[in-house]
Formats: sequence, structure tokens, C-alpha cells
Amino acid sequence: MARIKLTIPLQTIAELEVPVRITDINYGNHLGNGAVVNILHEARIQWLHGHGHTELDIAGCGLIMADLAVEFKAEGFYGDTVLVKMGCGDMGRVGFDLYYALWVTRNGQAILLAQAKTGMVCYDYTHKKVVPVNDALLQLLQPIG
Repeated sequence: MARIKLTIPLQTIAELEVPVRITDINYGNHLGNGAVVNILHEARIQWLHGHGHTELDIAGCGLIMADLAVEFKAEGFYGDTVLVKMGCGDMGRVGFDLYYALWVTRNGQAILLAQAKTGMVCYDYTHKKVVPVNDALLQLLQPIG
């Protein structure tokens, strides 16, 4: 069976921490796959909020998710704090990909939990139409440090 293989960009646009809550734990006593998607969303919202924006309004441009891919690498557990490193790639006129690497540190060792990609499209929610990537969003997508 073919597996998804993501290549995460080396340059990071944000690093955020998201705690694993008890409601994120599934019947296997580890981080559930749906909870991983929620962590991606939380990290994206924290990143935008930290710059004074929301997914509905980044200086007049909203974001809508067009696709999602996740590679699961290791188990996450209640009490973990997930470090989400975000990067950007595949920039186009009206969209781009956000990449995520989810890490935890246990017993002094960094463990990669998952890698993911969300295809994001710029969208005007008022007029219900796709719009070009604006300058404010381009600034947010620049690598840090």
C-alpha cells in the first residue's frame, strides 16, 4: 500500500505549543487522529492570533482549507506538550501549503509525532469568492529568525 510522504520545509514561519488534553486521548490510550487535526487547527489559529488576525480576516483575506495530509510517526499521550513547527511552501497566486511538524520531548529526547500539510486557499467570505494572496499574508508566511 502506498503511503503519504511529506517533505517539510526547513525554514520555519512559527513555533507554537499545544497541550494534549484528556479529551484528545482515544480508546488506545494515545493521541487520537482527529485530535491531531485539531492541534493543527489550534496552532494555525494561535499563529494568526499572535499577529492580530483570524482565519476569516487577514487584512481583508480569509483562509479556507482545500486539502489535508497527515503522516503519523509516534504516539502522543495525555500530559504531552506538542511543539508545532510550521512552514510554508508551494506558494501560488491564490493559495499555498502550510506544513507542520509535531514534536514532543520525553526523557530528554525529541520525538516526532506527526508531519502534516494543509492546502490553504485565500477566500473572501463576504463575497464568497477566491482572492489573491495579499501583502499582509505574504509577510506572515516569511521564515522567522
